[in-house]
Amino acid sequence: MSVSTPTEIVTWKQLCFFFVPLGLSATLVTLSHVIINSTLARAANPEVIIATYALPLSLLGLTERPVVLLRQTCSTLVRDRISFRAMGAVSSYVFASIILLGLIICYTPVGAWVFLYFFGVERELLAATISVYRILMFVSIFSGLRCLFHGIIIFNMRTKWLTIGMTVRLLVMYLLSLYFILTNHVTSGRVGAIIFLVGMVIEAAVAIWEGTSLLRQVIPEKVPEHPIETQKQIFNFYRPLLFSSVIAVIIGPSINAMLGKTTHIHLAIASFAIAGSLTQLVMSFFSYIHQIVLNFHRKAPDTVFRFSLLLSFIPGSLIALLGYTPLGPLFMSHVMGVNTELMQASLGTLRIFMLLTFVFPWLDYMNGIIMLRGQTKVMVASQSANAIVTIITSVTTVLLTPGWNGMIGAMAQSIGTVAELLVVLYVLHRTADHQLHKPSPKNL
Repeated sequence: MSVSTPTEIVTWKQLCFFFVPLGLSATLVTLSHVIINSTLARAANPEVIIATYALPLSLLGLTERPVVLLRQTCSTLVRDRISFRAMGAVSSYVFASIILLGLIICYTPVGAWVFLYFFGVERELLAATISVYRILMFVSIFSGLRCLFHGIIIFNMRTKWLTIGMTVRLLVMYLLSLYFILTNHVTSGRVGAIIFLVGMVIEAAVAIWEGTSLLRQVIPEKVPEHPIETQKQIFNFYRPLLFSSVIAVIIGPSINAMLGKTTHIHLAIASFAIAGSLTQLVMSFFSYIHQIVLNFHRKAPDTVFRFSLLLSFIPGSLIALLGYTPLGPLFMSHVMGVNTELMQASLGTLRIFMLLTFVFPWLDYMNGIIMLRGQTKVMVASQSANAIVTIITSVTTVLLTPGWNGMIGAMAQSIGTVAELLVVLYVLHRTADHQLHKPSPKNL
């Protein structure tokens, strides 16, 4: 029989001071790409230069997924120096694997095959594209280091340091961008890669500085009641997260493939991209709800639920403002420079995305509970449900209503996320509440 955890007093002020810096840091990430793209746009042949940067960046998005998961793993499992050393060992294996993969892509024929046939790079741009990835491959390593120490910082409630690190990173990236522009050195996509790498190194340095300070001064050698001590326990938690992340990779390409079969292909892809970028911008601020659960749910579950309930309505309401008021057309036409036809298609797609923005906060909340229980294997099943339902929905809507264009992608992604949430809710319903205890060697 389990012993329930006593409820502690957690105020909304505490939750706000914890959550807002996390949300700001996630939102500020989007400015990194704005700085880089605006820099590359100053090149003599901006379309070519941006293309040689954007395609390696897409590959980086895939290879960076495993290291981003280190943040959730560390914040959930690391409570003392012993568990951190085990976490560090697992992280080193992840880093080594990514470096090995990067070397294979950059210096063997495998890389040429990946870029030519998977990403569709033109052969005359292949050398320039690979040269960009030779720089970007190191971004994953420094991203992983910052995520590892972010886990320590988040658990110790020093979330302001995530915003500080992101702010310093953006400042350095902007100054470096000005240097390249003023010296007329924007001649290849490597410039964008250098700016991105330097920025990530700076953010990682801030995280490492604060994280190591906590390890020396705050975090004890051993917390008596904390059971996490071995690499196996860390890996048992991390592995399902990694598998679910790999499954998620197929969602984007499957949607884009189906958009290629719509009535107006280019309009469909463009409107889906514009509406998707706005949706992601809005949701990015709320992508850390799971961290509220991981750090406060045991102390005050009712308070965390009410706080999350309030947050859950905000992203959907913001998308509704853009989709159903003059604010949306005004923003798209004057800020994004979108023409009338594309604007109308993007607005229709954005309205479909409202479903995703209302569902996503609750999915993140429930995933936080899943991680808190150490039941990360559930996320493999839920992510699989998302991928399967997304593909079925996109194929069905293309066959029945190809004229929906970009709305098909928004519908498929939204329904897929609903399916993922339903699987998580089903598992939580079937699992007794008394299982919500600290992770033990038996379940990790």
